[in-house]
Amino acid sequence: MKTYDLLVIGFGKAGKTLAAKMSSLGKKVALVEESSSMYGGTCINIGCIPTKTLIHAAENHLTFEQAMAEKEVVTHRLNQKNKANVVNAGVDLYDAKASFVSNKVIKIVAGEDSEQLTADTIVINTGAISNRLPIPGLKESKNVFDSTGIQKLETLPQRLGIIGGGNIGLEFASLYANLGSKVTVFETANRILPREEDIVAQLAKEYMEEDGVSFVLNAQINALENDEEDNVILSNHGQKMSFDAVLYATGRKPNITDLGLENTDIVVTDRGAIEVDDYCETSVPNVYAVGDVNGGLQFTYMSLDDYRIVFNKLTGQSDYNASQRKNIPTTLFINPALARVGLTEKEAAEANLPYKANELMVSAMPRAHVNGNLRGIYKVIVNEKTQDILGATLFGEGAQENINLIKLAMDNHIPYTYIKNQIFTHPTMAENLNDVFNF
Repeated sequence: MKTYDLLVIGFGKAGKTLAAKMSSLGKKVALVEESSSMYGGTCINIGCIPTKTLIHAAENHLTFEQAMAEKEVVTHRLNQKNKANVVNAGVDLYDAKASFVSNKVIKIVAGEDSEQLTADTIVINTGAISNRLPIPGLKESKNVFDSTGIQKLETLPQRLGIIGGGNIGLEFASLYANLGSKVTVFETANRILPREEDIVAQLAKEYMEEDGVSFVLNAQINALENDEEDNVILSNHGQKMSFDAVLYATGRKPNITDLGLENTDIVVTDRGAIEVDDYCETSVPNVYAVGDVNGGLQFTYMSLDDYRIVFNKLTGQSDYNASQRKNIPTTLFINPALARVGLTEKEAAEANLPYKANELMVSAMPRAHVNGNLRGIYKVIVNEKTQDILGATLFGEGAQENINLIKLAMDNHIPYTYIKNQIFTHPTMAENLNDVFNF
């Protein structure tokens, strides 16, 4: 049995970064990845990078075929770059399926070959998989895809149905509408974006409808089936609609399938995630779970932060842990981008905070006229007494970049008046933070 200082299961953001770093420090490190197509993890291969490449291609008016080809070029390049990074760092890379035999023994299988590995420290970084609801016909019907399969289509569906109006569903709705599909989103709630500011959710729906997306709210999908031409017949409250393809975007769940956790003392939560403490350590000492598999927010940058926590724990460089995280920004890549950090006005009111709020329409921003995109709104919430920023929603072109300025201010308790009086370059979208914080 081979013995390592560190064994990482899964080629995700946290695991690959930790493997390369520890190997560069002289540790004997192994990384086991089941599929070479996943070198680099979800984000590089089937998540944020390919989807944002497609969104960018569509915005530049590429055809469906051109957009898909560009996506393949980008993902292949980054996939191979990630492989090279770990191999060149001295990591032993195994193309194999890994499962636990016991708390600290891992069996890896590649075809007919198998062997066992052990390590002082083991890190589980297997990510998440699509959650498939038990809707009759969803699994069996042809031309029904999850968020991975919908990226591999060879022809553009003229009619695309999407089950689920969350972030994944809305991004694909916006993308495929921009590529030319007639898109219908089925959402069980009575509105989209229920956690966002009311005005933002309303505007987002209006903009997407302008782009050709239809919404069916309060939906209840009863069944799916194929007709004789393999069209997908979707039944909503008993009413049937026909589509060339259907995407189910009903969330993602931690990927613990066939990991052999039943052979260990690793505890799994009621939601199917690996239970960890603030240092990402499982119930088995020196076995860690990082990224989506531990049930945290499913963002690549959260997985990277898990790496920081585990690396610091293993090297004793700092006591930083998950309990110290705050003000996590998010971005939904529709048109325009919708970014938020901190509280909404409703949340501030429910917390009985002494707040005040301000809004600024993007149509009032000079740079928006230069960009030719007047869609969106900025909204900020501040504490009247302390002058701290409580939250911000930036709905407009470039929001995915500017939201990070707000996070930095919030983390460091920089008063909103500093941003109000800051000198920004012109014409930019960032300079409008002067005005939206000008109470």
